[in-house]
Amino acid sequence: MEKLLTELKPGEQGTMVAVHGGRGIQARLRSLGLVKGQTLRKLPALAWGGPVVVEVKRTQVAIGRGMAARILVRCK
Repeated sequence: MEKLLTELKPGEQGTMVAVHGGRGIQARLRSLGLVKGQTLRKLPALAWGGPVVVEVKRTQVAIGRGMAARILVRCK
């Protein structure tokens, strides 16, 4: 089942399958270690309406909600 990253519950894991955006957003995500095929786990939110925090390769990465809503993840 595929979901947007913002739809995952804290603790849920998935594999990144697509990014709905242009070269700029894709380059930014690549620089953070988020590439297609990468496994990630959503962590609990820091604050209501704050950034989405994910764990990628044992590193925590905070992404704005707008950017996270463009990432499609295949749930495990």
